[in-house]
Amino acid sequence: MTPTLSQDQTVFKERLVIFLVGPTASGKTEVALALAPLLKADIISADSRQVYRGLDIGTAKADPLQRGRVTHHLIDVVDPQELFSAGQYKKRAEEAIDGCHRDHRVPLVVGGTGLYIRVLKGGLWEGPGPDWNLREKFRMEEERGGEGTLHRQLLGVDPESAKRIHPRDCVKIIRALEVYTLSGKTLTQVRLNHGFMKGRYQSLLLGLQWDREQLYRRIEERVDKMLEKGLVGEVQGLIDSNPHGEMPSLRALGYRQVIPYLMGKITLEEMTRILKRDTKRFAKRQLTWFRREQGVRWIHLEEDSEPETIARQLYQIIQTYIQSNDPEVALVERSIAC
Repeated sequence: MTPTLSQDQTVFKERLVIFLVGPTASGKTEVALALAPLLKADIISADSRQVYRGLDIGTAKADPLQRGRVTHHLIDVVDPQELFSAGQYKKRAEEAIDGCHRDHRVPLVVGGTGLYIRVLKGGLWEGPGPDWNLREKFRMEEERGGEGTLHRQLLGVDPESAKRIHPRDCVKIIRALEVYTLSGKTLTQVRLNHGFMKGRYQSLLLGLQWDREQLYRRIEERVDKMLEKGLVGEVQGLIDSNPHGEMPSLRALGYRQVIPYLMGKITLEEMTRILKRDTKRFAKRQLTWFRREQGVRWIHLEEDSEPETIARQLYQIIQTYIQSNDPEVALVERSIAC
């Protein structure tokens, strides 16, 4: 039996945060649930969709029983019709991390939203505050000019951001144009000039990695299970709950693909195909993002890998890390009894 890190054995310094990252369907939730008790950790979600109440099946949230066993943070914190920024996430997540440190518990940040991970590791330039009149002006331009009007405008002033942002993602397009209009700088220039600041925490990044064929098979199985659990009904319920208002949450992967089916524009089979295709593309983008992150320690998983076995393997890596003699780490005041 693997020993736990008890408080009287280990004294963690204030800045320790462990990150568990990887693409969708890589098994992060199951592994985190097995790892958290070994570390005496709270789980802090780093998933931009799980912050929304009511988005349960399509985000593969841990169920209430699982959340009863391990304390979770940053799940179900805003309503589906609300906007939730990376800056808001950073503030709330840092509050959760600070609370863990005060209680001598390990913050275990788990998720696949790369920007959320990055803002916790470093920092985020948030730019000028929102100008609602300007945003409304841009929305009207899109409405008058037709779909793609604002994206073409962004392409003219900041082609790099236009390349990164989907042509239909009006929220991000408007924000990029707003920053340019108010500051005279593009988001691309800001990122190059400002970059991400030095972080508050001592970070250990652990990544779950599968062969592509295995990961894609897991994605297809996950989509099938979500549909069996009632994903279509979940999306319909969200739409019915706010029939006259815009819901940013429904632009999320797993939700926007269902809407054309509910409108009768595509068949169930076509919707399923599109959802599986888009999820695979999303996983590929996640992997690209995380492979650019410095210091991720990747754990290669096999078809028969069990969450408990993976958790023990990760525990050993963490144990070695915190026993390091590196003065930059210095995370324990005495060794861990094994």
